Amino acid sequence: MRVKVLSRNPDDYVRETKLDLQRVPRNYDPALHPFEVAREYTRALNATKLERVFAKPFLSSLDGHRDGVNCMAKHPKSLSTVLSGACDGEVKIWNLTKRQCIRTIQAHEGFVRGICARFCGTSFFTVGDDKTVKQWKMESPEYGEEEEPIHTILGKTVYTGIDHHWKEPVFATCGHQVDIWDEQRTSPKCSLTWGFDSISSVKFNPIETYLLGSCASDRNIVLYDMRKSTPLKKVILNMRTNTLCWNPMEAFIFTAANEDYNLYTFDMRYLESPVMVHMDHVSAVLDVDYSPTGKEFVSASFDKSIRIFPVDKGHSREVYHTKRMQHVITVKWTSDNKYILCGSDEMNIRLWKANASEKLGVLAPRERAAMNYNQKLKEKFQFHPQIRRIAQHRHLPKSIYCQIKEQRIMREARRRKELNRRKHSKPGSVPLVPERKKHIVAVVK
Repeated sequence: MRVKVLSRNPDDYVRETKLDLQRVPRNYDPALHPFEVAREYTRALNATKLERVFAKPFLSSLDGHRDGVNCMAKHPKSLSTVLSGACDGEVKIWNLTKRQCIRTIQAHEGFVRGICARFCGTSFFTVGDDKTVKQWKMESPEYGEEEEPIHTILGKTVYTGIDHHWKEPVFATCGHQVDIWDEQRTSPKCSLTWGFDSISSVKFNPIETYLLGSCASDRNIVLYDMRKSTPLKKVILNMRTNTLCWNPMEAFIFTAANEDYNLYTFDMRYLESPVMVHMDHVSAVLDVDYSPTGKEFVSASFDKSIRIFPVDKGHSREVYHTKRMQHVITVKWTSDNKYILCGSDEMNIRLWKANASEKLGVLAPRERAAMNYNQKLKEKFQFHPQIRRIAQHRHLPKSIYCQIKEQRIMREARRRKELNRRKHSKPGSVPLVPERKKHIVAVVK
């Protein structure tokens, strides 16, 4: 005789104490869960709605400057320290945890054009309209000690930008030409030039540290090799590039912020066309900075907003703005990948969350598990029309909204005109130029 017995182990379903959560056994057989997808879709929709409800990216405003913030620099070793230079020659060092200024220096007469920290974090360099390069200690002076620079280099022309080498005591300045300096000398090691116009920005590559990129007023982006002491190649665009930023994870990739409202991501080995054209701003893009992961970058624009772009997407995933924020001149992404700092015309530095709906502070294990589950659901259903519409919707200032609408009409008109011209011309006489190649004038090697 055969007897069937139900056997249950109490450990699987009985709580040890009353405070424990009830254990719910779950059978993963899809045949027993015919409405699983429908339930998950509803959860994904709710998670997307909640994400938009909790999207409060603005954290605080650091005020103290008496003129527009013109440049910023991150401390290479300390996450909480940020340096900023203003249009009245004043440099301030900020503590982000306390959200207050810890030191103020009257560094230059006129604008502070550029600021950068030494790779070890013990000192920093500034350049200004008074034709000087100054090196300052990062620590505050002792009691009774004067606030004076360690070194001062007097140049012949105005310097418009500065950047420090990532591993060696070498820095580069730009203005009339690109100068490479040794910290111990008062004259440049070598001077690099290609073209006759002033250079607005110079940046060292964080991986291939001997490579530099610079942007000139004659619409050029020029790449230099420090070992050869010669320019490598340059690309000429339709309009002037304000600044560029190297990807910290991919050695040959850099993104350029242009006057024609777009950003261009290039591979320096193939400059004939950009890897991606990022189009969303409605005015000149003034600054750009990569996240430490290299997957996203943030851009600052004259249209009074900052946008976050994924590297491989043509449109921004996020736009930040406030009523009081004016033209944003400089922007930085903090080294822990959590925050964004932007400095603007109306004398304020603003602190934003990189992920608008992220909860700050310590998360309970269950809370983290729920957030991860919701994130996976949002990724699974991200292309469903309803979820996509809610996730992409952003409130914009009326001025930006109207300009986007206007530019869409203009773009459509240009496209229509080109189609009509091609339709009524001899086949092959009006070539089809892809969007990526439209903005490149020439590449010179």
